[in-house]
Formats: sequence, C-alpha cells, structure tokens
Amino acid sequence: MRLVIAKCSVDYVGRLSAHLPPATRLLMVKADGSVSIHADDRAYKPLNWMSPPCRLEEAPGVWRVVNKAGEELRITLEEIFQDTSYDLGVDPGLRKDGVEAHLQELLAANPETLGEGFTLIRREYMTAIGPVDLLCRDANQGTVAVEVKRRGEIDGVEQLTRYLELLNRDPLLAPVTGVFAAQEIKPQARVLATDRGIRCAYLDYDRLRGIERDELTLF
Repeated sequence: MRLVIAKCSVDYVGRLSAHLPPATRLLMVKADGSVSIHADDRAYKPLNWMSPPCRLEEAPGVWRVVNKAGEELRITLEEIFQDTSYDLGVDPGLRKDGVEAHLQELLAANPETLGEGFTLIRREYMTAIGPVDLLCRDANQGTVAVEVKRRGEIDGVEQLTRYLELLNRDPLLAPVTGVFAAQEIKPQARVLATDRGIRCAYLDYDRLRGIERDELTLF
C-alpha cells in the first residue's frame, strides 16, 4: 500500500463531473490498483476514488487514474509532504461472529435456500483479496458469489463488489453474479446492491436450523 500526503486538487471526468479544490489530503494506492482520496473529517469513506481494474499514470505534478470505461480521476499535486509504501502482506479476511459462521455453514449444506437449482462449488473460495463466503452455481450453471452477513450493511455490498470485479476477470468463472445474503439488510445497502446488479436474499436463521416457529402466521 502506498500512502501520499499532499496538497492537491482532484477532478473526476466520467458519467458525472466532480471537482475538489486544493487542500491537504491523503492519497491511498492499494495493491489491487484502486486509488482513493481521503480528508480528515470522516471515519472511512473517501472523498473520491477509482475502483479496480484501473491504471495509474504519473507525470510531474499530476496523476491520471483511468478505469476500463475510460473514466478519469485527475489529481493535480501542488506539494507532496510524505510518500510512503508498505507491504501489508495477505490479509486473512474478516472473522465472522458465531451466527454469521453458522449461517455460512448452513447455506453451504443447503445451497438451494438461495435459489432453486443452486449447488455449492466451494465454501471460503480464496481470492487475492480474501475469501468469498460461498461460490455456487445456479440452475443455469452460472457462477454466483455469495456474501453472508448477520446484518447487511453498505460495507458488505462493497466487499462483494470487489470480489465480483476480481472473479469476473477469470475466464473459467465469468460471468459471475452476486448474492448478498443476511438476516437483516439495511435500506441503503439494499439500494446499493440493486444498483450494482447484486441480488439480496433474506435469511431465516431458525428455519435454516430446522426450527419451526410456534406463533401462528397468515402465510
């Protein structure tokens, strides 16, 4: 990972145009090729970013980050205060709590819960950026990456999006679609998933464990 602290302005040229006036910011270049620009006034969300696959072209005083669609993030550097690189190694990935781990185990044993004709290819399918919870095939023999959460939030959708971008580069797997499976999915996460073509699946933990509900229902 490369971390650069610099006074810079940023212009995004693509489907929309955006401009950040000159200020001191953190520029983050990750090993997967992604570039993000951060300020010091928010927990984690960057001011602007370019997801992989993309290429970084450096020239004196300017960075051009271009993705496969031709969209461009242009960073004009006025002064660089620090430019440091670190090798973080392979991340073991987020460790799930007991319920999430059990949900993943139950779905691996019963993949048709996610859709008729679903079969499991592999649980914890390893990629260069971490393990995909479940890699499945649907009824049409298409590849499906499944991210399992107890509570589905935007971070989980972003995580699955990164996996899909990587998996779809593999001609033996592509095209790969995504399923975001959780007991509860926040409205913002559902909107983001839908916008990215990711299907949301709501999980009933008790039903997966074979426990019938005692209360009467109308359906």
